[in-house]
Amino acid sequence: MRTNLNRHLTRQLTAVRNLGILAHVDAGKTTVTERILYVTGTTYKRGEVHDGTTVTDFDSQERDRGITIFAAAVSCDWNGHRVNLIDTPGHVDFSDEVERSLRVLDGAIAVFDAVAGVEPQSESVWRQADRHGVPRIAFVNKLDRAGADLDTAVDSIRERLHPAPLVVQLPIGSEDGFTGVVDLLRMRSLVWADGRDTFDEGPVPDGLREEAQRRRRQLEEAVAELHPLALEEFCAHSTVSAQTLAAALRDLTRTGEGVVVLCGSAYRNRGIEPLLEAVVDYLPSPLDVPAVRGTQDGTEQERAADPAAPFAALVFKVNSTATGRLTYLRVYSGTIEKGEAVTDVGARRTERISRILRVQADRHEEVDRAVAGDIVAVIGPKAARAGATLCVPSDPLVLEPPTVADPVVSVAVEARRSTDSDRLVSALVRLVEEDPSLVVRTDPETGQTVLSGMGELHLEVAVEKIRRAHGLDVGVGRPRVSYRETVGRGVSGFMYRHVKQDGGAGQFAHVVLDTEPLELLESATDGSDGDFVFRSTVVGGRVPQEYVRAVEAGCRDALAEGPLGGHPVTGLRVTLTDGATHSKDSSEMAFRTAGRLALREALRACAMVLLEPVVEVTVTVPDDAVGGVLGDLAARRGRVSGSVARQGTTVITATVPLAELFGYATRLRSRTQGRGTFTTRPTGYAPAPSSASSGVPVH
Repeated sequence: MRTNLNRHLTRQLTAVRNLGILAHVDAGKTTVTERILYVTGTTYKRGEVHDGTTVTDFDSQERDRGITIFAAAVSCDWNGHRVNLIDTPGHVDFSDEVERSLRVLDGAIAVFDAVAGVEPQSESVWRQADRHGVPRIAFVNKLDRAGADLDTAVDSIRERLHPAPLVVQLPIGSEDGFTGVVDLLRMRSLVWADGRDTFDEGPVPDGLREEAQRRRRQLEEAVAELHPLALEEFCAHSTVSAQTLAAALRDLTRTGEGVVVLCGSAYRNRGIEPLLEAVVDYLPSPLDVPAVRGTQDGTEQERAADPAAPFAALVFKVNSTATGRLTYLRVYSGTIEKGEAVTDVGARRTERISRILRVQADRHEEVDRAVAGDIVAVIGPKAARAGATLCVPSDPLVLEPPTVADPVVSVAVEARRSTDSDRLVSALVRLVEEDPSLVVRTDPETGQTVLSGMGELHLEVAVEKIRRAHGLDVGVGRPRVSYRETVGRGVSGFMYRHVKQDGGAGQFAHVVLDTEPLELLESATDGSDGDFVFRSTVVGGRVPQEYVRAVEAGCRDALAEGPLGGHPVTGLRVTLTDGATHSKDSSEMAFRTAGRLALREALRACAMVLLEPVVEVTVTVPDDAVGGVLGDLAARRGRVSGSVARQGTTVITATVPLAELFGYATRLRSRTQGRGTFTTRPTGYAPAPSSASSGVPVH
């Protein structure tokens, strides 16, 4: 019985499509998703982004801002096929959501604006899909807009993304007059009349017949150049049949050598049915993609998409809701039924699957089982994080988790009411659990709680989520920079006498100190820690060795707070040149106290310099934006140390004060249309301008 069930489930896998919707902000991803749900009968009313009625943008912040923030999964049926869709964000700040989604998808629809063509973030998500080897088809949307042009959009795909665009449709009409498309494979017209949700199929209009034949010929030639069977047929018959073209387009899509291009207007519900047909015809099922690879006891293994194989699934998203914790899975092999136990390999703990849910954005339908190829949510696992592998306890396998980008922007957060501090900690833990691209840390020097993420909008959304979901009044500000102080000009022969008599044994210690700047080379040769060197030149036993060590300990105590602003002191050499003791009242404690107080007083007499942290910034920008980026780095007191040209981009290396990098991520993106990226590496400290302060208070 179980064998027959597995055979049936395997046959069903050929009718499954797991795909994502990828695009730049405002290219129409969410509207395309909504129309797919409407055309397939999954929803009975067309959701609109501007009305806040979409299925996938269900979060209150998404509806308020009119953009997709969180990847949302939905399922629908089309002509006997199950289509699992993930609507991904288009804003660069949420690219990590796209990364986690692409890790578990078998294909994708890349949506392009017919006016703008390839935009910066559509280029970025295309490169992400390249890294994961995800096959794509392209949908040129918004052909009803003024200035829309399919050919211009296709040219931008060819020039900026570098695949071979294989256009299979010809628009009927333009801008407001766009009514349908000519299917170049079957040489038929599909026309959507105003007020109707279905299309009328007919022959190619007389006025477009010659143009359609010319474009069909171009399609045949382009496919023949890339596909050997199509080339063989083209050479033998000077044409390629619709069946051969379809088979060749499927192969080229799945290998990534070509991208099928369709067109339409999602807002007007035109072009969605042919898009779904292309999804079914050209994008792969779970059986068509390579078997997933994992490690078991240090050796690499493969798991085929087989319902009868040992269960293995990858967690790609975690979401805490009012009704419980949802763990989103892509099942790669095997079958899981509710009530069964699984192992979280990374955490080395056993979890029980209490419920399995077919996801429809924020609505769910409970099912009895999930099989290889499914994308579902489960309730039960309490500790599984995004990137975790869940598998059958008897046959553990570790799947490669999605990569997580390093955060580039930070803010300081604090609860405005001290009684809410523990609640804020709990809220931050849950936030990081749901979004691995967020990082929370406590600065050991400033004591601030610092939240880091992929951009200012990313952090703004995260903080607002804390406010709305947990009812916390949270203050947000710039993290304080950890400054240092050092000696610019020292003092010699500074005497300090510590005398204390309060009954019983007293305290007596007399020390003479020289203070001077510590040279970097000298610190290395003296075997110091690079920040402080202490030595003694006392002769004649005027200060015993055990008291010398106590003076050094006291001096180190004094380094915690400098005279300029209470910052730690660094880059200092102290020499104990003389001293005196008392036969009864001297002790290690007395000399430690004398060392601490003497150095404090000596530093006040020195010429002190404030130091600020500096970082090495590596910026990668398009060649056409180099001038603006260099000017911006100069305005931030950056010192450029080098630049290298690499295939249309330039890599700039500069040293910049850390305090000047607040807001740099947003500024760089605006100067480079979202195509610029940067990384930082701490390199030490440098003298700060006299106006530098210890930080900006939380507001």
